Amino acid sequence: MSTDLRFRRVLLKMSGEVLKGDTPHGIEPEAVVAAARRLKELTDLGTELALVIGAGNLFRGQSGCREGMNRSCADQMGMLATVMNALAMRDALEGCGVPAEILSALPIPGVVRGFDYRDANRLLAEGKVVLFAAGTGHPYFTTDTTAALRACEIKADAVLKGTQVDGIYTADPKRHPDATRFAQISYADALARRLKVMDSTAFSLCMDNDIPIVVFNFAQAGTLAEVVKGDLTHATLVCADPR
Repeated sequence: MSTDLRFRRVLLKMSGEVLKGDTPHGIEPEAVVAAARRLKELTDLGTELALVIGAGNLFRGQSGCREGMNRSCADQMGMLATVMNALAMRDALEGCGVPAEILSALPIPGVVRGFDYRDANRLLAEGKVVLFAAGTGHPYFTTDTTAALRACEIKADAVLKGTQVDGIYTADPKRHPDATRFAQISYADALARRLKVMDSTAFSLCMDNDIPIVVFNFAQAGTLAEVVKGDLTHATLVCADPR
């Protein structure tokens, strides 16, 4: 196990869209395996890894709500979609030789067991990747909030948020080519600028519990390993006092 890790226990928030690969939606097995191999790079370093995967590749509760669905019903459907993603990722991780377990806010007997923070901490200490599924178990809470909450419960060193860009910018870099990237930024400054780091509930949880957030490009090879080692050249760090 490596001792050269800045973040030894991390909560990684992944977009469900990573799992759809080049398909319009759904789960593409090759994309899931590719993501699992990237995660294996962390476990090979000795990182204790917990994982929250969104469900944007299958169903978005807020989108369903906009189409006229009841918000509680739409969010429950989204929670179940995260269970499907977690099952796919666990299978891929085990196929790569990485032991993994799913703890779900909505237990499904014979499929996934219920969440218990004691089980989560024990499994992480044993070197297993722990996938948190079904959100918080309640509607009106996003998977971003789930990631922040679970990070608090497992006492993670950081929340790592994998996105499609290499950090937080002054504006959407895809729409504004002149946007500049922040190397580091404080919680207060990010809130004041209304930067889209995570939703406000998730952001507040991290701020109140002093858990740094690192935003990076999940698709960029090697960056994830760099981040846990403390090399944030291709990422943005959000913390209380960036200096």
